[in-house]
Amino acid sequence: MHPCIRALPAVLLSFTLAACASDDIDVSQSGPYAPGVDPRGEAVNGVEVGHRLLAANEYELAIKAFNRAALDQGLNAEILSGLGTANLGLGRLNQAERLLRRATTEYDPYPEDLNNLGVVLMEKGETAEAVQVFRSAFALDDGESTLIRDNYRWALAKSENSATLDYNDNEYKLVRRSASDYVIRSDL
Repeated sequence: MHPCIRALPAVLLSFTLAACASDDIDVSQSGPYAPGVDPRGEAVNGVEVGHRLLAANEYELAIKAFNRAALDQGLNAEILSGLGTANLGLGRLNQAERLLRRATTEYDPYPEDLNNLGVVLMEKGETAEAVQVFRSAFALDDGESTLIRDNYRWALAKSENSATLDYNDNEYKLVRRSASDYVIRSDL
């Protein structure tokens, strides 16, 4: 075989590759490609990512972020609360209750965690226990949070007046107020 013919595939390949390369593509940081990884950079805290995802109503992704944070930091009240709140947002009331109970019994309870547990209990129809949980949250918060006060008031009204007032359970909805707080509201 002639040496020129043997070199032909290599020549064609180099022409093809040269034709594919374009000088029009911007490869700087502002280009169309994802930025590279900075190995010296600092990773974002998984709990912070979880809270941001909760705020964006991305509950499944928030659960994954909190689980990754738990691998790094171990389970703590904030991670359990975040997982419980994400499950609450997904309507998984039994899982949310279990996680929020752990956050409030195994660790010093935070008013927000007790509030979210109370919301779960209200959604499950366990009004009497929800009143007690909201009362604890209200006392722990020194009555400063209007969110907790409103939830406590709604739970009291429902439990005390259920015999005389006709409450329609379908009127109550969960309304997200911040990254980890929920309020029960009635559509009037």
